[in-house]
Amino acid sequence: MERQALKAALEWYVDNGVDEAIGYEAVDRFAVAKAQADKSVADVIRAENNAAEAKGVPIPSSQNAPLGASDARAEAIKAALDAATLEELEATIAAFEGIGLKKTASNMVFSGGNKDASIMYIGDAPAADDDRAGKPFVGVDGRFLDVMFRAVDIARDAEEVEKALYLTNLLNWRPPGGRSPAPGEIEASLPFIERHIQLAAPKLLVFSGGTVAKALLGRSEGLSKLRKRWHDYTPQCEELRDGAVTIPAIVTFAPSYLLNTPAQKRGAWTDLLMIKSRLNAI
Repeated sequence: MERQALKAALEWYVDNGVDEAIGYEAVDRFAVAKAQADKSVADVIRAENNAAEAKGVPIPSSQNAPLGASDARAEAIKAALDAATLEELEATIAAFEGIGLKKTASNMVFSGGNKDASIMYIGDAPAADDDRAGKPFVGVDGRFLDVMFRAVDIARDAEEVEKALYLTNLLNWRPPGGRSPAPGEIEASLPFIERHIQLAAPKLLVFSGGTVAKALLGRSEGLSKLRKRWHDYTPQCEELRDGAVTIPAIVTFAPSYLLNTPAQKRGAWTDLLMIKSRLNAI
């Protein structure tokens, strides 16, 4: 039984792209990422307070401190529901103070491509190039993404909505060092991305990677279990479900992962063919 359990564990790691050991003991990466995020935000706030104090400017009281994850989620839901257009939502996210990543990112990254597109593609978080440009998927992974979709006659700059692509991310701010999004950051960002989906009203959703799929589908399975089939997406936030329309969603590999794991490109091609076929059938 122990041998079978170990074999199953190894197969699970391989299915999720883990093919190399880097240490003898397991590390809780979520705890590390949260500690790094908390430290980054704390360092920024400390530096700002020191600079303000040196200039004789009163330091903000604790009521202006970053919100906790649950409070940030509640405030995000209220703010998201108040946005009636994509432009209003973008302004709302830019003004929202409940996500600490805003303090460390260079620019907010809202969206790219054709806003009327039939397909909405959602990544996990902006990359370094995206953070500098304020637009999603503008670096090497973005160019690779364009090549992938052009192979099935779909492009972000296409004028025909049936052939166009609309791009965004689960998080609108880049995590420090490009680390994976922390659970609290996802929780606070979820109302915004779900409202984004409602306002964009795409015909199909493409979730890039396991982090995005788990958050927006409310599932715990790994990427390998969620791929190769269509899912019915509805908002995870109960407050956003009133009048919500179910949208077909598919899960695929992130372009950055494919660039590092070329062997999975065959699987990505299968996903693209499924997307094209479903789009043609609508």
